[in-house]
Amino acid sequence: MLTADTSFAGYAFAGAPLDRADALRDDAQALAGLWPEAKVLVLDADGTAFADDHGQPFLATGQQLGAGPGASIFLGRDDNGVPWFVAEAASLTVQAPQRIDLRQAAANWPAEAADIFSYARGMSYWHSRNRYCGVCGATIRFGRAGFIGHCDQCGTEHYPRVDPAVIVAVENQGRLLLGRQPNWAPRRYSVLAGFVEPGESFEQTVAREVFEESKVRVLQARYLGTQPWPFPGALMVGFMATAQDDTPTVNGELEDARWFSLADITAAMQREQADDGQGILLPPRISIARSLIEHWVQRQQA
Repeated sequence: MLTADTSFAGYAFAGAPLDRADALRDDAQALAGLWPEAKVLVLDADGTAFADDHGQPFLATGQQLGAGPGASIFLGRDDNGVPWFVAEAASLTVQAPQRIDLRQAAANWPAEAADIFSYARGMSYWHSRNRYCGVCGATIRFGRAGFIGHCDQCGTEHYPRVDPAVIVAVENQGRLLLGRQPNWAPRRYSVLAGFVEPGESFEQTVAREVFEESKVRVLQARYLGTQPWPFPGALMVGFMATAQDDTPTVNGELEDARWFSLADITAAMQREQADDGQGILLPPRISIARSLIEHWVQRQQA
C-alpha cells in the first residue's frame, strides 16, 4: 500500500475541501433542491474562471442563475454543507469583471477555492473532450450529475479519466538531477517527469523516463505523494530516487540535463526574489516539482 511521506507537502491542488457526495449524483430531485443555495464556479471554454474586480473567485448562486442545475456538474458539499457546482459560461447569461487561470488562482486565491477550481477544471476538460463516443462517434449524453457519459447508439459508458505521470527528484552523491525543455522560460530547470505507459508500474516508469530523457540509470525509488495537475488532466505521482554516477546526456526531449549541487540549488532559491538574471530558475511554488526539490534540500541539510 502506498502512503505519502507526511513531511512532504506544500504544493497546490492537493487539499480535499469538498465531500464529493457520490450518493447524490443519481438523485436529480435532491440536486434540484440544493441548486438555489449552491455556489457555482463559472468557467470559460478555455478553462479560465470568472473572477471579481480583485481577481478573487466570482461565485454565482443557483438562485441567481435561476432554472435548475441543467448541464452543470455537481462537485460536492463543503464543510458547511453548501453544495458546489461548475457551469460553462457559454450556457449562462451571467458576466464577471475578470477571468483568471488556474496557475494565477493557485497563487492568489484561498487554498480551498483553488483546490475546487482544480477539480472543476479537470471535470470541465473531460466533458469538453468527450462530447462524442470514442467507439462509434455518436453524441454523448452526460448523467450522474456530470460523472458519466452514455452513448445511446452503442451503449458504451464513459467515465472521467486522468493521465498518471511520475515526477522524480533523482540524486547521486549529494547532487540533484535537473533538466529543461526548450519551450520553457530561459534558465528554468526542473526535476524529470513522464507519463505512465500501459503495462508499467510507477517504479518502472521512473526508471524508464529518467533513462530516456537523461541516460541516467535509477537504482531505487521511493514514493512521496501526488498532485492533481489539470493542465489539462494529469495526476503527478512524486518520487525520490537514487541513481548511478552517470553523465546526463539528452537526445531531443530535453534541451539540457545536469547534476546540480546543494549550493547551486540553495543559491537559486536565495536569488528568486531579486531575479538578477544569474543562475537557474526553479519551478513555481505551487508545483509538486518545487516541493520535491525543497524536500531534497531539507534532507541534504539535515
